[in-house]
Amino acid sequence: MGSGLIQKLSTDLHQPLSKHEALVESDRCYFCHDAPCVTACPTGIDIPLFIRQISTDNPLGSAKTIFDENIFGGMCARVCPTETLCEQVCVRNTAEERPVKIGELQRYSTDQMMNTGKQPYTKAAPTNKHVAVVGAGPAGLSCAHRLALHGHTVTVFDALPKAGGLNEYGIAAYKTVDNFAQREADYILSIGGIEVKHEQRLGDAFTLESLKADFDAVFVGIGLGDVNDAGLNADQYKNVENAVDFIARLRQSQNPADVSVGRRVIVIGGGMTAIDAAVQSKMLGAEDVSVIYRRAQSQMNASTYEQELAQTNGVLLKTQLQPKSLIAESGLVTGVEFEYTEVQNNGLVGTGETITVACDSVLMAIGQTLSEQAQQSELELANGRIQVDEEQRSSDAKVWAGGDCASNFEDLTVAAVQSGKLAAESIHRALSNKSA
Repeated sequence: MGSGLIQKLSTDLHQPLSKHEALVESDRCYFCHDAPCVTACPTGIDIPLFIRQISTDNPLGSAKTIFDENIFGGMCARVCPTETLCEQVCVRNTAEERPVKIGELQRYSTDQMMNTGKQPYTKAAPTNKHVAVVGAGPAGLSCAHRLALHGHTVTVFDALPKAGGLNEYGIAAYKTVDNFAQREADYILSIGGIEVKHEQRLGDAFTLESLKADFDAVFVGIGLGDVNDAGLNADQYKNVENAVDFIARLRQSQNPADVSVGRRVIVIGGGMTAIDAAVQSKMLGAEDVSVIYRRAQSQMNASTYEQELAQTNGVLLKTQLQPKSLIAESGLVTGVEFEYTEVQNNGLVGTGETITVACDSVLMAIGQTLSEQAQQSELELANGRIQVDEEQRSSDAKVWAGGDCASNFEDLTVAAVQSGKLAAESIHRALSNKSA
């Protein structure tokens, strides 16, 4: 495996802006009064204000404006699909012009604030209320930080050895280099008042009922822990792996060269995870990598930018194909049989025509499901997720939920952060009313 391929995994997808570049780019913003970019941002960051603060050489003030709405502003600047959110609706995004580089400007400010190591916040006086947060991903840590800011004591329970959730374990290495996910988690936790207990899994170390008995409120942000396999019985084969597990293995490896990858790799799915897994497979030296999706390319959850990134790295995108069976020899998958699909009466159906694609390994990226422990709780579910209202309240008055495990989920880090923030504010109001 060439050293150049490994170097790609530790090279920023976008190099950070210099001060001069940031000032020039910020000058392009019209500072719209009714800025459409703010409406397009799931966390509602005052984008014109933070860009104006950059233009007046106040990056720390700019970072504070960002963190006020999105404490994960650093990671979101790196992984948010800005091309389909804030930058898409930028008034400069025309046939003659390109949009303002909002994401890169956001990174410019937040990086500078984080590099100081100082929190721009002071906690409120202690409320003597204690909240349990289940899951140390973007939703959980966003909720914990906002609760701590309000003066509540927070204990976070997480099933994994490190905090960060998918930011640490599920995002491509080239999007979050230099151990950024852990540095950001440490920065968020530095507000104080938050204890994180690792390797504590819901249903094993504790139950929802025990948390309700021991804490004043509970926030559940456990993500989706179980994996869909489209009825392929994929767990029978050594060379078939969940794409998130593959990315996690690569992210946690001290030496990426030790991470095995087939010569011919099939990635089944059409979202960001599928693209991340495919691009990283290619960077690790796989000769032929195909992302195979059951619908049209225009319907892929991965953004157009991500699709183009994959193609630029030599990944083939094959669509209108759904997996039918795995073909194996001696316990190893040697190919996947796919059936062509088409839309009939507004529904996707198989045509009966099949094709077999040879492979050395298969990565499954067709979505995840709520863990069995969460499904067996007494919380009401909707479409396989925890039912919540607009304040992230569940059917239990003492339990809130957010992120991918909640019924109003969006498959975006920034949306998970927003759900945690909304839940924290709702919990704070509820606890304040109780103590009144």
